[in-house]
Amino acid sequence: MAGDADFRHGRAPARPAYRRRMSDQRDAAVLAENLRKRYGDTVAVDDVSLRVEPGEVLGVLGANGAGKTTTVEMIAGLRVPDGGRVSVLGLDPRRDRARLRQVLGVQLQRADLHPLLTVAELVALFRSLYPDPRPADELLDLVGLTDRRRTRFDRLSGGQRQRLSVALALAGRPRVAILDELTTGLDPRARRRMWAAIERLRAERVTVLLVTHAMEEAERLCDRVALLDGGRLLLTDTPAGMVARAGAGNLDDAFVALTGKEPEEPR
Repeated sequence: MAGDADFRHGRAPARPAYRRRMSDQRDAAVLAENLRKRYGDTVAVDDVSLRVEPGEVLGVLGANGAGKTTTVEMIAGLRVPDGGRVSVLGLDPRRDRARLRQVLGVQLQRADLHPLLTVAELVALFRSLYPDPRPADELLDLVGLTDRRRTRFDRLSGGQRQRLSVALALAGRPRVAILDELTTGLDPRARRRMWAAIERLRAERVTVLLVTHAMEEAERLCDRVALLDGGRLLLTDTPAGMVARAGAGNLDDAFVALTGKEPEEPR
């Protein structure tokens, strides 16, 4: 897999440069403009704008309650914004929902799947939804679940369920993938396997929005990061650029300096 050698030697693979502009949507993979969302008196997302280029890995960072999940759920069409607009590969997530499902893969923090179906059966079910799905064996190998293909969903551990959710999100060969807390609950070996999966998606020019609490993960995988705090976008920059802006020594310290909060430890 692309990037494996770099990871084994403890360094992040080289990344392409990306333009940083908010303009027309013709060449953007994802364009979100002035998104707003309230829940009663609580402002969850307040005027957030993001542009993600084709093949880019954008990390979405922030403490709990910063608006990360709500933002990506609006981009995916799972929540209706109170204001603003979204375009994913030129498609409107609400108006073009059926077309968007064919090009967008989404893995959320919690997956509620049929408890009695096996891993192999769930993969087969999801693959049946797409005209040119990724091979089942390839999906299971990508997330390290080949030896669990005959295991029922209700007998999987939390980390195994998380990895299965990633496999299902990638079943249709999406051009854009939204991965929310990709490595939560995973042991170090499984976490590094998922990092290698992201590098494979990068090599395939899949655009990835990666919601994460793990600063090491963001530093290794992301071309740029978007830092949210209190529902507002504080900055969008490369990981190194975020560190430089904060005058910090690493991304953890930069996070604290810019938000006044400690990044949460991966569970």
